[in-house]
Amino acid sequence: MSKAQKVLVVGGGVAGLAVAIGLQQRGISVEVVERDKDWKVYHVGIIVQANFIRALEVLGLGKAAEKAGYPYKGVRFMNLAGDLIAELPGDPAADGLAADLGLTRPALHEVLTTKVKELGIPVRLGVTFQCFEDSGEAVSVDFTDGTNGTYDLLIGCDGNYSAVRKVLWPEATPKFTGQGVWRYNVPRPKDLEWSDLYIGKAGGKAGYCPLSEEEMYIFAVFEEPGNPKFAPETLAVEMQKRLEGFGGILGEAAKAVTDPALVVYRPLEACIMPDPWYQGRIVLIGDSAHSATPHLGQGAAMAVEDAVVLAEELANREVPQALRAFMDRRFERAKLVGTSSIQLGEWEMHPESAGDPVELTDRIRKKLAEPV
Repeated sequence: MSKAQKVLVVGGGVAGLAVAIGLQQRGISVEVVERDKDWKVYHVGIIVQANFIRALEVLGLGKAAEKAGYPYKGVRFMNLAGDLIAELPGDPAADGLAADLGLTRPALHEVLTTKVKELGIPVRLGVTFQCFEDSGEAVSVDFTDGTNGTYDLLIGCDGNYSAVRKVLWPEATPKFTGQGVWRYNVPRPKDLEWSDLYIGKAGGKAGYCPLSEEEMYIFAVFEEPGNPKFAPETLAVEMQKRLEGFGGILGEAAKAVTDPALVVYRPLEACIMPDPWYQGRIVLIGDSAHSATPHLGQGAAMAVEDAVVLAEELANREVPQALRAFMDRRFERAKLVGTSSIQLGEWEMHPESAGDPVELTDRIRKKLAEPV
């Protein structure tokens, strides 16, 4: 047995690019295959917190992410009218990094892909695996472009509908949680320095997050009985329906939701894998292993934390020991985020038995400020 020297990453999203960067920086040869030949991401915003920025900074990218987005003061909870219920300021960062940050997915993609290119990491676009076989000593892979290769480890970073996971754990499929999320980018009010959550409407919540000096995004997370499909031309009208009744900044911003082509909607489907997330020399990270809902704004953070920890362990241990150590450091933390996020959605759909979303959010934010 020996440490990993050559690794294949399946998937060129946040998790895949972050782990490729981490491995290459630690002297481990890595290749990435990404089935999307255009390598594009939706132009929507994401909310990230201190743990995300600190994990990126391990890769030398924390400050670049800050520059690409908009650091803000923290999270506020509002009632339907836009009146303040509670304020959860971000923990001041002793290391000079932001505690809360909004940025667009394309901006984050640019930060990661720039570093990948700088490091000379090979990324094959429009290509994925055809099949793979783990011999116990190595993983042999046939690719969809007719080529093949042999690797010490295969890392599945291909998202919530992971093809790698489907091969090894065919019974582990994402399940509809009962809610869907609606997103739309709008101009940012000049004095907005917080991400606000408006609660109290049956079935869900809505809010906004600054993305830049000029832009913010509105999001609405609501119960969608029967997991309906929406005609593209109806999306703006449908999102407007879910934003009815909200006042304050959200009520004003909602008036800008007019173009159905700019609405991004998706049903919330979650799949949280049990321990372990690996079989032999094949391991899952990010959404492939623990996709949850966006209620805590931790999807990207969990992916980057996974990447950083896995790269650290692979650099220091032989593959079997590294994978076990990775799970020991990651499983409970990722499970806590996933189950808590889903719990918040359940409370929104079943207010008669709901707990306190402010308390739960505050507790998880503080927990995630602890070292990985």
